[in-house]
Amino acid sequence: MNAEIIGTYAVAVCLLIGSVFTLVGVIGLLKFNAPMSRLHAPTKVGTVGIGMLLAASMIHSFVIGQMSLHELLIMGFLFVTAPISANFIAKVNIHRGDCETPPSPPQDDTWSTLNTPQEDRTNDIASQ
Repeated sequence: MNAEIIGTYAVAVCLLIGSVFTLVGVIGLLKFNAPMSRLHAPTKVGTVGIGMLLAASMIHSFVIGQMSLHELLIMGFLFVTAPISANFIAKVNIHRGDCETPPSPPQDDTWSTLNTPQEDRTNDIASQ
């Protein structure tokens, strides 16, 4: 078994795994009802699925002798921007009231919530 056959098998496995992950993300996007659970399916599963498809493309280009690093740039962009955009979409859903508000923290009522301490409100008004 030479390197070309092993590379072809690796490409096939990556394509299969990427396709399954992407399919699961699409099904989750269509089947879940709540906005936050619909958001979870494509961001988590889809990133891995697209990453495997890009890995298959990289392996294939390496096997045929044409090194391509464009896929690494695409993966880096995808892995950096997907969590950020998911966070913004989740915040919009929370602020619009489309989902349940997060539970209150046990000790501090201003950490990671929509509450603003009174002294910050007065400082913001005074600085304007």
